Amino acid sequence: MIRNFKLVVSYDGTRYFGWEHQQETDMTIQGRLEAVLTRMTGAGPDRPVTVIGAGRTDAGVHARAMTCNVLLDTELDEQEIRRYMNRYLPEDISVNDVKVCADRFHSRFKARGKTYRYTCWYGDAKPVFDRKYVYVLDRAPDVERMRDAAEYLTGMHDFRSFCGNTRMKKSTVRVVDVIRIEESGSYIRFYFHGNGFLQHMVRIMVGTLLQAGFGEIEPDRIARIIEMKDRKTAGPTAPAKGLCLMKVDY
Repeated sequence: MIRNFKLVVSYDGTRYFGWEHQQETDMTIQGRLEAVLTRMTGAGPDRPVTVIGAGRTDAGVHARAMTCNVLLDTELDEQEIRRYMNRYLPEDISVNDVKVCADRFHSRFKARGKTYRYTCWYGDAKPVFDRKYVYVLDRAPDVERMRDAAEYLTGMHDFRSFCGNTRMKKSTVRVVDVIRIEESGSYIRFYFHGNGFLQHMVRIMVGTLLQAGFGEIEPDRIARIIEMKDRKTAGPTAPAKGLCLMKVDY
């Protein structure tokens, strides 16, 4: 019996080449999930298992709650599928929830919004136990300047200047309705919520906001960067390890 299942997955992306499977390597999140499900269902080449993710996180990016869906021909129930997957998946990937969903549910096309968190750290010591999940800064940025700059990024804009794919053919207009910057001790956490994000978009926004925080650009420069629609005008792409997909809205 073929049914559509909705999965919620967490993963540490440190050693993976991103979400999407690649011919050159099996070290992708999608590839690992599909390999376990193929083993579970005994699917052959005539009916391959394809896991559809809500997004395509890049190499080194993490997720607390990536939503995905998959059509499976199995008699196993939801809990049995979850237990099987967690038994055979590597320790840095966890299936947290499995539910039967409507046949028409598509994790990417039905997604209404996503929340990403980017974490920075600064200090005289080293974040030994968080080193795989934070971007270590050499000095403390001015958080208020970054908050002022973030106001220019909030709303509906053409984010072409913040897109890592300079050959992007499709629309680069997106809505970012929340940017929140929180400081706690040596940690600075950026939260972004929007209806969709371009390749490297969050990491480029963080890199640009940090420029404002370090006094390298004025906060109102962001408006001009958006207007120019040129990747070269925005800041550097912050390292992947500080980025985590927190939630997908439906």
